[in-house]
Amino acid sequence: MPVLSIDSLDDPRLGDYAHLTDVALKKARGTEHAQGLYLAESLLVFERALRAGHVPRSVLALGTSTDEASAALAQHGFDDVPVFTGPGELLAELTGYVLHRGLIASMNRPALAEAATLIEGARRIVVLENVVDPTNVGAIFRSAGAIGADAILVTPRCSDPFYRRAIRVSMGTVLQVPWTRVGEWPETRELLVDAGFHVAALALTPDAVSLRDFQSRLPERLALVLGAEGEGLTAEAIAASDTVVQIPMKHGIDSLNVAAASAVAMWAVSGD
Repeated sequence: MPVLSIDSLDDPRLGDYAHLTDVALKKARGTEHAQGLYLAESLLVFERALRAGHVPRSVLALGTSTDEASAALAQHGFDDVPVFTGPGELLAELTGYVLHRGLIASMNRPALAEAATLIEGARRIVVLENVVDPTNVGAIFRSAGAIGADAILVTPRCSDPFYRRAIRVSMGTVLQVPWTRVGEWPETRELLVDAGFHVAALALTPDAVSLRDFQSRLPERLALVLGAEGEGLTAEAIAASDTVVQIPMKHGIDSLNVAAASAVAMWAVSGD
């Protein structure tokens, strides 16, 4: 693969890195599936993206990371993908931040799977409703990957798991755990019920059952629904659930951050 030293920012192939927001990257065209782009930051995340079958456009690398990026590309058969390298100050001027993790890669976003196909054969899935903080989205994906959720569904107003912060916080797990977007609740409820899932909403309602009690009678197939920071789940999400579950608390505390709650709940319902 070509390694190209740069001493100016005029090369149009560097446009993927030029202070673009996540939204601008998502809207970029001329890519593999016309889905836009995302940025994979660090060798670890880049390698996970390649193992997931995602297609790179180019890599921006510092120092020894140049050789590591070239080796990773060669291993996955991408011999024609350019690796750009140059002085750290110049690359920081291009991207707007210092490449502390050595490299960043411009990746074609893959086309998302159909939800029905994604959850076929799954036992434990997570539904994220309107979780707008990409840090929390990334943390939830990391817990899901570690504890063993089979797939994640995200609602239309949920933050994009391919945003750079979500990918970074998840340590690339958003590239490993299968996920896709779903529609509004009537459609999503029908999808889950038709697939044989019991829908459990994590929320504070008067009729909520303790997670400990729910854990003692776990259904064979379970969809765990998590809501937005602060507001929690919408009335539509709660109405679409079969059971409302809450985590027992002490010291007058009524709830956890959604990322922490997701880890606790997923471990409890994992069945392991």
